[in-house]
Amino acid sequence: MLMEKPGLMDAIRGRFAHVDSCPFEGPRVFFENAGGALTLNSVVETSAKFAAIPDNQGRDNPAAKALVAFIDKAKDDMRVFFNAPQGQFFVGESGTELLFRLIRTAIVGTPEGRVLGSTLEHPASRSAARHWAEVAGKPHILVAHDDATGSVGPEHYAPEITPDTRVATILHTSPVTGMGVDVAAIAAEIRKVSPDCIIIVDGIQHAAHGRLDIASYDVDGYVISPYKVFSRHGYGVAWVSDRLHAVKHEHLIDAPGNPWEFGTRDTGAYVTFSDVVDYFDWLGAQVSDAADRRARIVAAGEAIHAHETRLTEAMIHGVGNLKGLKDMEGVTILGGIDNPRREGLVSITVAGLPAPEVVTQLRARGIRTHTRKADHYSGNILTPLGLDAAVRVSMCHYNTEAEVAQFLQAMREITEAAEAA
Repeated sequence: MLMEKPGLMDAIRGRFAHVDSCPFEGPRVFFENAGGALTLNSVVETSAKFAAIPDNQGRDNPAAKALVAFIDKAKDDMRVFFNAPQGQFFVGESGTELLFRLIRTAIVGTPEGRVLGSTLEHPASRSAARHWAEVAGKPHILVAHDDATGSVGPEHYAPEITPDTRVATILHTSPVTGMGVDVAAIAAEIRKVSPDCIIIVDGIQHAAHGRLDIASYDVDGYVISPYKVFSRHGYGVAWVSDRLHAVKHEHLIDAPGNPWEFGTRDTGAYVTFSDVVDYFDWLGAQVSDAADRRARIVAAGEAIHAHETRLTEAMIHGVGNLKGLKDMEGVTILGGIDNPRREGLVSITVAGLPAPEVVTQLRARGIRTHTRKADHYSGNILTPLGLDAAVRVSMCHYNTEAEVAQFLQAMREITEAAEAA
């Protein structure tokens, strides 16, 4: 466990900006990581450094050549981090914008047939698939996820997979339930029936929790939002397979190599992702003796997963003399109590208290959480459960059991007051 190595948790927290204090509100526990993780100090420094450089790539000067070298290094770093020796990486406006571009390209550029997704998905992929399926005249099929587990599996996709399934979308981790999805198993099920199907994955919520392995998924597109994995806002990262790259896609006329990027990209965006990869590499060296960089990144992901599991179990079952959420009167945990799919996130409701009120009361006690409403973002998950909103409590590996204890004490006060009212 991360916290069992003396001094490591302090070293981890020391690498992040605003880890225990909001610049506007003061001291607080940050349990809103699913809305955007904390930012590495190195990312802050890199952003300022590269924002000041006036030169662009592709010019005949040392600065331009250095910028190109930084971008090439970042793409190499991405290959190691994602374990994607084939295909190519590029950046765009945001994760949502990149999902739209990949899904648009796949739907418009493939023969007549079906587009397949699930009701678990974030609207970033659902909206893109529905819009472009309508434009292309292709049916868009959504398989129903399992309300009880808050996830979806190959058994849900299987009945709707047909030989003419041309495009399929998969959500790697739900930002509402916090439950992970077995991408490789779903992809394998699709390939059995439609081997050439273009499969695109929304990895935005999953990336911060480590254990990324594109080579094992057998998919064609994978997209993340770096601000949710310790970098910053303003860009997204996409990977496309050689198969998806071969599909006709938009680019400037006569541009060499059929590129995916439009215009001059922010070199600083690429370099801040190198900062993220460097951080995982550093963390892996703290929790393993691996000599290989990829092996260290894998070790970091396993350590992150183990620590976050420990945090969510403490939150649900209790820590010290504090009872957990499962034993608090009126508290319901979405996705069930013991769910192995859970990735650092617990969503709850409190009987008799609207979710926004719970979030406000937690904030008053120094705990930052978030309300997920049954709107265009989360209604697909909450409405089938008969809920108009839920409280999302999302953690990352830099959070501690002491912070969980502080949260549980706050929840005890809130639920006891609600019960007495």
